[in-house]
Amino acid sequence: MIKGAWWKYLGAALVLYSLVAGMLIPLGPGIDGVSPVALAAGERHVLTVNGYNTHYREGDMQAWLRLSAKYNLAAQQIIVQDDRTVQLTFDIPKKVPSPDTVTAVSLIVDHQQDGLSVLPSAIFLTECSPSSDDADWLLEVETAGPQYFHFPYRGRLAETIRNTYYHVPLWFGLMIVLTMSMIKAVQYLHTRDAKADHQSFGYASSGVVLGLLGLATGALWAKHAWGAYWSFDIKQNMTAIALLIYLAYFILRSALPDRDLAAKFSAVYNIFAFALLVPLLYIIPRMVMSLHPGAGGNPAFAGEDLDNTMRMVFYPAVVGWILLGLWMGQVHGRLLTIQEKIHLRTTK
Repeated sequence: MIKGAWWKYLGAALVLYSLVAGMLIPLGPGIDGVSPVALAAGERHVLTVNGYNTHYREGDMQAWLRLSAKYNLAAQQIIVQDDRTVQLTFDIPKKVPSPDTVTAVSLIVDHQQDGLSVLPSAIFLTECSPSSDDADWLLEVETAGPQYFHFPYRGRLAETIRNTYYHVPLWFGLMIVLTMSMIKAVQYLHTRDAKADHQSFGYASSGVVLGLLGLATGALWAKHAWGAYWSFDIKQNMTAIALLIYLAYFILRSALPDRDLAAKFSAVYNIFAFALLVPLLYIIPRMVMSLHPGAGGNPAFAGEDLDNTMRMVFYPAVVGWILLGLWMGQVHGRLLTIQEKIHLRTTK
């Protein structure tokens, strides 16, 4: 019994692990903001840097403006005001090894305790004289790694980055579970096996539950990131349509009094609903502009979106929700089979 059900316990354990680790592991230090954001080239400027979860008073630190991996400009003076505020003085050269007169540069702060913090495109250098002269720019910098295990700080996402372990894996689980539902629907049409029909319905109900949870967690994330629970973003709209299509599947099945006819119609509908699911969730949102990552044909996860610490929670969460969703679908399917047997015995 236990040997055959190992994957069920594994799924529950992985989901529990992702819930606990995703909430308890601290967020790493980062750069919350910097002012001013526009600096004229050829002048000395003092930047005020605001940190997040930082300990600037505890240990030495270095700072650079990074034009590229090759060109970096070191801070001339560093004045720590408190654990979260530091003033950096830069002598900006007039000549910048860039073809543009306005150039975006990143800010890098390397702290003895906090490790490395990066704010991409933090500063815009204006009135630059494009030049190939790199005499005022360092070619290499040495930085220390993080001093303790933590999740990365990703700008305005702040603590909501933890929702990556809950919102995103739910959609992986939904896709696998609804795929199983479609496969069982095809199997039923081929064999007329009532058990396959029950399993198809069970997986469909499990998939819709995962979808509703994904929609709810996405709305909470959108409230923080975009300012509203529902922004009528293309992906939000397409997800709502896809779930409504599957909710109609349950209505169709319950509306037909004849069990065999209901099973046949719902199986055919299930196949067409799945055929619409893929373009609604994964094709159409990539063809138009969207607030979600992945718009315009770009991948939803770029190389910098997940670091190794996040992968240690994200991938177990994906596997866990897939296994848990399949388990819920199986349980519901078995319940329907038992109810069918009871119905047949009482009608005889």
